[in-house]
Amino acid sequence: MTQSAATPEPSGPENRYDVVLIGAGIMSTTLGSLLTELEPNWSIGLFEQLDGAGQESSDPWNNAGTGHAALCELNYTPRGKDGSISTAKAQGINEQFHVSRQLWSHWVDNGTLGDPRTFINSLPHISFVWGDENAQYLKDRYEAMKAEPLFSHIQHTEDHDTIGSWAPLLTGGREPSQRVAASKFHDGTDVDFGTQSRQLAAHLQQAGADIRYGHQVTGLSRGSDGRWVITVKNTATGKKLKASARFVFVGGGGGALSLLQASGIKEIAGFGGFPVSGKFLRTTDDAVAGQHHAKVYGLASVGAPPMSVPHLDTRFVEGRRSLMFGPYAGFAPNFMKSGSFLDLPLSVRPHNIGTQLGVAKDNRDLVTYLLKEVTKSQRKKMEELYRFFPNAADDSWEMITAGQRVQVMKRNEEGKAVLQFGTELVSSADGSIAGLLGASPGASTAPSIMLRLLERCFGGLVDTWKPKLEAMVPSYGRLLNEEPQLLEELSASTAKTLRLDG
Repeated sequence: MTQSAATPEPSGPENRYDVVLIGAGIMSTTLGSLLTELEPNWSIGLFEQLDGAGQESSDPWNNAGTGHAALCELNYTPRGKDGSISTAKAQGINEQFHVSRQLWSHWVDNGTLGDPRTFINSLPHISFVWGDENAQYLKDRYEAMKAEPLFSHIQHTEDHDTIGSWAPLLTGGREPSQRVAASKFHDGTDVDFGTQSRQLAAHLQQAGADIRYGHQVTGLSRGSDGRWVITVKNTATGKKLKASARFVFVGGGGGALSLLQASGIKEIAGFGGFPVSGKFLRTTDDAVAGQHHAKVYGLASVGAPPMSVPHLDTRFVEGRRSLMFGPYAGFAPNFMKSGSFLDLPLSVRPHNIGTQLGVAKDNRDLVTYLLKEVTKSQRKKMEELYRFFPNAADDSWEMITAGQRVQVMKRNEEGKAVLQFGTELVSSADGSIAGLLGASPGASTAPSIMLRLLERCFGGLVDTWKPKLEAMVPSYGRLLNEEPQLLEELSASTAKTLRLDG
């Protein structure tokens, strides 16, 4: 029953499935692969408007950060009003990344994923700051993190030579008297979620899923029989078809909001989306990229949002090493890189206009920041790179446009309109439809997010599935930070399977 953009449409007024996945990014392909293993007899349909899997937010050049494990991202370890460093958010994200490693290892073992070197590579994660106040913060963060089993292997130094041995580009040309500090985890990774999405999509197709590339979902409604009716347009021919499913996952990245709104479920009421575009400086010059083998994160400037945290990253894309620095934020009203400038205005509804106005009123500093970013000259952008990499040569770097990140606007528990920097899983009360809104840490924690979706939408089956889920993810339902021996065992076994120990 496998279909593609080039396959003739099947006869009949309707294509019936147990599950329909909208979008062929890392979220949909992860969920589809889980369901294929849990319920091999279920029929799955997948519709993607682009001509292949993983080309939008999951693409390595569109994905703002890869291998998010909360090892080096400083916005996950804030200093509280009492001066203490909270590691709670970092612990939560790191626990989820361990789940990702376990599931990917399982899928490498059973052939769902291919050679791990095609989608994951070992890469140290480093936090780097300068100045007395920032250096003290990093030292206090090191002490707080070292006390937790998840982070007990953290290293820390303020020695220029040691930092230079970790990441030479950070110290070459830097004033020796400047106080700098760095913390390092040797066991970080870089992940290519575009390649991973394509491998999972290929596995789904081989397992019998009906995959349609070049097919855009234009409508979503509830049928009289309780099934969801999906209207789909072939982008090449304009021909429309209808499909139905017992369960629908809206994993279309920035396009999820409008489709969830079209579904009419009350749970989407009050939600809005705030699109932020991103740009990065990139170099593929081997002479430069070959000197840097790390993912290095700094601190966002005062008044800047968490998504603006600067980082100098090694990336492995299709076997080639490159460096990216950024992000440089901007504003565009489209919700996807391939979307329409009408996405934002068309997302405004009576149920969310109050939320959007409330967010606008309380986030004027963000608007000011974005305006400054949009008008920033190339020279100013390079100056930010020089703070990380003092000897950077202008002619080695090009500016690229990354994907759109649609931040969630919603009402919090107190009813206040807030702009949320994270992901939000929205599902109907009966569990028949779910979608994902938001951005970071996103792709890196896709397995945990999709496992949470299974628990929320297929709760009656989870007990039946539990033995299989525990085979896929040995720590399922447990916290590794509370079981150091299990943490050590699983870290070693997944490193071996994913070829991260060499």
